[in-house]
Formats: sequence, C-alpha cells, structure tokens
Amino acid sequence: MIQNLVSTIFRKEILSMSAYKIAEAKNLIKLDAMENPYIWPEKIKEKWLAELKHCPINRYPDPEAKQLVEKLIKVNNIPRKSGILLGNGSDEIIQILLMALATGSAVLSPSPGFVMYKQIAQSLELNYQSVPLLVDDFGLDLPLMIEAIKKYSPAIIFLAYPNNPTGNLFKEEEIEKILNHASGLVVVDEAYAPFADASFLNKISQYPNLLVMRTVSKLGLAGIRLGFIAGNREIIEQLNKIRLPYNINSLTQVTAEFALEHQALFDEQTQQICKDRSIVLQQLNSFSKIKAYDSLANFILFRTGEKQATEIFNGLKERGVLIKNLSPQGGVLADCLRVTIGQPKENKAFIDALSEILS
Repeated sequence: MIQNLVSTIFRKEILSMSAYKIAEAKNLIKLDAMENPYIWPEKIKEKWLAELKHCPINRYPDPEAKQLVEKLIKVNNIPRKSGILLGNGSDEIIQILLMALATGSAVLSPSPGFVMYKQIAQSLELNYQSVPLLVDDFGLDLPLMIEAIKKYSPAIIFLAYPNNPTGNLFKEEEIEKILNHASGLVVVDEAYAPFADASFLNKISQYPNLLVMRTVSKLGLAGIRLGFIAGNREIIEQLNKIRLPYNINSLTQVTAEFALEHQALFDEQTQQICKDRSIVLQQLNSFSKIKAYDSLANFILFRTGEKQATEIFNGLKERGVLIKNLSPQGGVLADCLRVTIGQPKENKAFIDALSEILS
C-alpha cells in the first residue's frame, strides 16, 4: 500500500535520488564539514546573550532584514547599486535561483563541485550538465566550458570560488571569459572567500549577468544558517518573489548583526586557520603515500594510494577523527579524502592518527 502510494505521488526524479547524508560526529574530532573550529570568548558570548534578551520572538521578524542587510553591505564592501537577497544558508539561495528558472532549463557547473548545485537542479527537473575539471590541478577546462555554454545555453552557471571540494581558486581571467560568453546568469559562489582574499563582488556593476553568493557559515556562524547573494537589482527583485516571507528568523538577524560588529575576531580566527592550513599541508606532503593539494579554503584535499582512501578514513574514525571520504564519488576524486582545518590540537590529533595508520 505505502510503496504504491509513494511511487504514485512522487516524481521519478525524486524517487531515484538519495538524501544528502550528514555523518554522525558524536565523540569524534569533527574535521569533515569545513566549519570554523573556534567558539566565541566568554565576554563576547555574554554581550551576545544580552542582545538576545531584547529579541521580540513573539513577533514575526523583519521580512527584509534591513539592518542586517546594511551591515552585510558595509562589511563586505558590496556596491551600493546592487540588490541583495538573504537566504537560510547558501542552500536556500541556490534553491531560489533554480526554482525561478523555466522548466527544463540547463544548469552548468564544473565537476567536481558543490553537490547541492546538482542535487537541487535534478530535484526540480532541470537539465543539469557538468564539465570535468583538469586532472592535474583541478583547474577549469576553459575550452570545454565554452563549448558546453554554446551547446546547452545554460540559464545559470555555478562557479565555486574557491572550489569545493578541491580548494583551488579558478583563474580570474577564465571566469571573466565565461561571463562574457554566457547568455544566462553566472553565480560565483564565494563561501570560502575569507580564506582566499579574492572576490568578484567589485565586478558586479561590470557584468550584469554576475551574481556573487556568500555565507557566514565558514566564519564561525554555521549554526545560524545565513547566506546572501548580490547582483543586479532587477534580477534580485525577481528572486525575491520566490523567497518565502520571514525566511531569516529574528534570532539569526540579531546574532548576525551582533557578530558583524566583531569582525576583528573573525579576521583573527581566519588568519589562524590560514596559518594552520600551511602547516597541515606541509605535514600531509611529508608522507610518501599521500599527495595533498594546495588550498585557498579552510580545508585540504589529499589523495591516498590506490583503493586506500576508505581504509584510511575508517582508520581515522576508529582513532576518534572524522574527515570526509570523497573516494566513493569516483572520477578525479577516486582515492581522495578531505580534511577541514581545526584547532592546532585537533590538527595534531589528525596527523598523529594518520601517521599511525600509514606507518
């Protein structure tokens, strides 16, 4: 009965999909999800809690989050002529973008890339197409990208900058060529921009089809789920028609506004993470059986020996360290694992456990 009901009412695209899995991290050192490992100092926490006391949770939040938008514009140096839309994390913004497209529109992205581009596109019956990255350095295969643009005329192209899960930064001039060739929107996803010191935000007025997406998750606010996208006002106005009212709750608005008043704290943490990233990269490459790739994000992708990734992943988990096993995805990610940069003691625990496994 229930199986017949499910197969009858749900689209075949949904039935054939797998839910996005979140690994259980209880009692483990969590280095799998690109989170900021640092919590706020106690004095900052006390000030934040004092702010929350005055939050009118009996009322609906400001539907446009005007004060928060103003702070985001200021902190991120977003051009004043731009439109800006907030989302419940970047995931909701991606969903809004793709829901706005005509049925069957093409969506293009390099592969490997952020999995939600494909996941959401396919759930909406859109024509998702991917272009493989170059094998040697995970760079864009620009001729193939241009060829795909001509062939599919994508309504949206997603470019993660830096890329997830590879951690590299695509060449600026190549992204500009894509912007010039594309007849549709080009979304530059800058989730990891704070660790790369690179951005396309200052080019929004130069390219009418450019949208830049960011999140506060990697700055230590993953728990409040807040992302934003900036671009041409006319485009943002259309996306706002789809955005659900009150999608950014009052507690998130108050917390994000408060946090952005303490940008120096996040900058300090970001600098520490970048410093530790260099140390972990060097340590990984000291193992003869490991090849770690340069990264401008807060994680490092590394390749193990052939068919050893899952064994190493399980060995680390048995020793109390959780990272991300990307090898099951296959392709250029075969035999690859990804580790998030944690606090120094967490990084040491990871390296020590890896050393024990590889010895």
